[in-house]
Amino acid sequence: MPEKVLDLFDQMNIQPDQVGFNTLFSACAQLGNDRAKEIGRKLLDQMPKHFHNDNVLLNSATYMLMKFGDIENAENFFQMMKKKNIITYGAMMKGYVENKMYDKALDLFEQMPLNPNNVIHIIVFNACAQLGNDRAKEIGRKLLHQMPKHFHNDNILFTSAIYMLMKFGDVENAENLFQMMKKKDIITYGAMMKGYVENKMYDKTLDLFEQIPFALQNTSYTIIFNACAQLANDRAKEIGRKLLDQMPKHFHNNNVLLTSAIDMLMKFDDVQSAEKLFRMIEKKNIVTFGAMMNGYNINNEPLKCLQLLEDIKQHGLILNECVSIILINACARLGMISKCQLVIDQVPSYLYNNQQIRNSLIHMWGKAGSVDNAQKIFQSIDNPDVVTYNAMINAYGLNHMGLEAVDLYRKMPHHLRDEVTYVCVLNGCSHSGLLNEAHSIFNEIPQKNKQVIATMVDCLSRLYIFDEAQKLIDNYEKSNPPSPVMYTAILSGARNSHQHILSKKIYDRMKILFPDEKETLKSGSILLCNTYSSVGDYQEAVNIRSKRIRELGIKVKPGVSWTEFNGEILEFKVNDRSHPQSKEIHAKAKYISGVLIKYGYNYDSSWITRPLREDETIESVLCTHSEQLAIAYHFVQQENPKFIQITKNLRVCGNC
Repeated sequence: MPEKVLDLFDQMNIQPDQVGFNTLFSACAQLGNDRAKEIGRKLLDQMPKHFHNDNVLLNSATYMLMKFGDIENAENFFQMMKKKNIITYGAMMKGYVENKMYDKALDLFEQMPLNPNNVIHIIVFNACAQLGNDRAKEIGRKLLHQMPKHFHNDNILFTSAIYMLMKFGDVENAENLFQMMKKKDIITYGAMMKGYVENKMYDKTLDLFEQIPFALQNTSYTIIFNACAQLANDRAKEIGRKLLDQMPKHFHNNNVLLTSAIDMLMKFDDVQSAEKLFRMIEKKNIVTFGAMMNGYNINNEPLKCLQLLEDIKQHGLILNECVSIILINACARLGMISKCQLVIDQVPSYLYNNQQIRNSLIHMWGKAGSVDNAQKIFQSIDNPDVVTYNAMINAYGLNHMGLEAVDLYRKMPHHLRDEVTYVCVLNGCSHSGLLNEAHSIFNEIPQKNKQVIATMVDCLSRLYIFDEAQKLIDNYEKSNPPSPVMYTAILSGARNSHQHILSKKIYDRMKILFPDEKETLKSGSILLCNTYSSVGDYQEAVNIRSKRIRELGIKVKPGVSWTEFNGEILEFKVNDRSHPQSKEIHAKAKYISGVLIKYGYNYDSSWITRPLREDETIESVLCTHSEQLAIAYHFVQQENPKFIQITKNLRVCGNC
């Protein structure tokens, strides 16, 4: 109760003795607020000179200054001390670590003329873990190797060593250390599980969780929820949901824990359960809102993400960098220019010069089709980094400005280029049909990873150059496991070129190669089904659809179109009749269709994906697609539209 210590001090009429000074320094260090800083510094100034030889007191004062972030005065005190002991060095090193000055902690450790005790070991292991560079690895491993045997029973020390090794990526030695420990506690298990998560070994995290013989702490729940979120497979879903159901009620007030659970449920595509959990949280903070909003983006519900902005205001919360980027990404997914500007106006002005924010804005304007706005931001950045260049190249590519994408790629400093750069520029070539440029760039790339090759396969497939695309895949698979993305790219190209035989061949191969990847096979099945429909073989399409439902499940993400009118975002699905003006909207869509036919337009029946019913025509089915209903909506309003923008969550129908 450090506040009460200071309250009592304020009532004292006598100067404190050494014990009193020590107690007050400790209380001020724990509080670290303005009042504590004022009292602590005043005490230092008033401290009698004959106390300056008291190591315990000076150690306490040094640590207090470190907790205040007053490094310079702490260092001055440290230099004043004639007889430094191990606790003195420990206080300084711990202070450096807490102020994220890890190199200084190691510098002081190397100057220390005393043998390190267990506390020093823990501090140094922590500093090495945070740095993770060559020097830190050398010092950390050497200290661990030289550690006296009588320290081997110190669980806290061993746990910090495990954490350090995990941060080094040295999983094997961390596991060896873990096995050596006779009396493991929940903190030890937590360090191992956290290390597995940080090294992206999520299955090992769950394996270890299932061996834990103790009741879980809140941090353990958070680690396991994170592992389940990253995996999001059947096993992870079962463990994550079971753990959430069995979680003791006293953890329901822990914001960090519930936020990680929300993130997990969103990664499971279980939006409804995440929303239920979100409503349970009484004291929501900006991190909680961020997890929920990011989850909506992941599940392609950007409208819901943007709607939470009003709730944030009502809670009196201020947008931080992370949540601002999530909002900008929601606008990018939605692609509505009006909403983009509205959200920009909500971003705190102090973030406008933040490079990550600017990079996100370039991406957003590119997705919204406003290349001019993306260019303005790009040109305002004095030192564009790799993400800046990639965002601008991608913005050009998305808007069929492939030549501009290639031009900027050529101007980009060579040392900045990375795998994402290659993917973005090849995508730009792909969307603009620039085969020669794509070949030239692809051949220049020194090391072609899976993503780069998959993008080139996509480029070739879009141009119906399937033999070359297949050769790329064959060469890749000589030294790598097969990639579902590459096969899906060929499947998509086969659908667009109505090549049902090729489509069937590729999908059959996918079933052999990726038997456990349900989402990949589901997407592939939809493309195969649509390919058969495009050539008029509706019976085979029905057979494929029935088999998909039977083997892979019925859940398929519905296509929606968004449009904006008078500040309101409206959502339409195929043959949507949920809008109050549905009767007028459908009538207007039919009227527009008639006008198009009158002027020579022919509907493309290859975009019909099911057999027609007796009361349907090609025209009546295609003109009720969500894109066309969204357009028709604008023409039934009293105010004539000056600008119509339609965006999609999935691909636009070729006929539309």
